[in-house]
Amino acid sequence: MFSSQLTDFGEILLYLIGAIIFIIGGLITAWLVRPNRPNIEKNTTYECGEQPTGTAWGQFNTRFYIIALIFVLFDVEIVFLFPWATVFGQKSLIEGTNGIWGWFSLIEMLIFIGILALGLAYAWAKGYLDWIKPLPEKPEYTSKIPRKLYKEVNERKYGKAKI
Repeated sequence: MFSSQLTDFGEILLYLIGAIIFIIGGLITAWLVRPNRPNIEKNTTYECGEQPTGTAWGQFNTRFYIIALIFVLFDVEIVFLFPWATVFGQKSLIEGTNGIWGWFSLIEMLIFIGILALGLAYAWAKGYLDWIKPLPEKPEYTSKIPRKLYKEVNERKYGKAKI
């Protein structure tokens, strides 16, 4: 009786509420059960198993984003090509329309691929795909603190350097 009174949107809302309760319940349970024993090793930055070097605020080349966007563009193209090939390649559809269906779907996909190829050619012509390695800039800063003091502090903190 109760389920017949729910609309399709009501059922979706109930599933969403259940999913949210399930996720929040799992997070709260994990928070209550997990051990909390932080130490120096656990609090350090994780860098693929290596000791972190330098600052975490390194510069990131924005060309990575352009390459990633172009990859996603062509990845989505493949996602569209597979269903197109399976649905529009059905022999019964092509024979039922005397071949017009097959030619229409082929031209439609060629237009789609052509538009994507034009976008790739535009990005290539504009130089968005050229990878220019920037030259490292050495900062020009002279400290008023003598280098000898830095060496003494490091030796006190880390011991004698093995050189």
